Amino acid sequence: MIILISSAKTMSSSSSIIVPERTVPIFGAEAAGLMKQMLQYSPEELKEILKVSSRISLETILRYRRFFEPDYFGLPAILAYTGVVYKHIAPEDFSPEDFLYMQEHLRIASVGYGLLRPLDSIRPYRLEYDVQLPDFDSGSVADFWKPKLTNKLIEDILADDGILLNLASKEIRAAFDWKKLDREVKIVTPEFKTWRGGKLKTIVIYAKMMRGQMTRYVLKKRIRVPEELVGFGSEGFNFRPEFSDDKSLIFTV
Repeated sequence: MIILISSAKTMSSSSSIIVPERTVPIFGAEAAGLMKQMLQYSPEELKEILKVSSRISLETILRYRRFFEPDYFGLPAILAYTGVVYKHIAPEDFSPEDFLYMQEHLRIASVGYGLLRPLDSIRPYRLEYDVQLPDFDSGSVADFWKPKLTNKLIEDILADDGILLNLASKEIRAAFDWKKLDREVKIVTPEFKTWRGGKLKTIVIYAKMMRGQMTRYVLKKRIRVPEELVGFGSEGFNFRPEFSDDKSLIFTV
C-alpha cells in the first residue's frame, strides 16, 4: 500500500534528525526549471501571484536564488516540510528501518518537486498549483505537472500492491489525471469529520492532524491493507462503518 500526502507551505533548512540515506528527487531537473521561471517575477509580482505579504515575497525570491547554490544540499523531504501533517508524523523517533520502510511506501505530492520520496533531498521554495508560468503559454504549475506525475504514481502503486491510501488534500488532484488514477489503481481515502449543528463537517486543522497521525500509524505498524485501518483511533476520532464504503473510510469525533 502506497500512502500519498501533500507537501506543506512551511519548510525548514536544518534538522538534527539523522536518516539512513538521502536520495535525489526524480523530478529534480523539472523543479529547477520551475524555480528559474519563478525568478522572472519581481517581489511585487510574487506578492500578488502567491497572495503573500511583502516579507514572504522577498523571502521567496531569496529561496529561488538559493535553490541554485552548489554547496546547499537541502534536507530530506520528510524533515524539510514542517506543516501540521508533518508535525504529527513526528519522524524524530523513527528508526533507520522505519525511514527505509517509509521510503518505499510514502509519496509526497509537491508543488515544487512534483512527486517525492521522503528521503529525497529538497531545498526550500514557495509555490502554488494555480500560478501561471511565464514560459508556459496559458499554463499553470498544475498543468505543467499533470502529464508527468500521473503515470509515475501509478507505476509506484502497481509496483507495490495496487492500493493507494490517499491522505493528501484535495488541491493536489489538479496536478494529476485523477480519473485515470482511479481506473488504474484502488484508491482509499480516509476522511476525518466532526459533528457541527447536526451535520458531519471537515475541520481543516483536525483533518491535517489526523492525516499525519494516520500516516505515522500505518508506517510504524507496517499496515498493508485498508481493512486494518478500522483499529485506528486518536484525539477522539474513531472509525464509523455506517458512513464508510470501499473507497471512503470515515472517522468521526
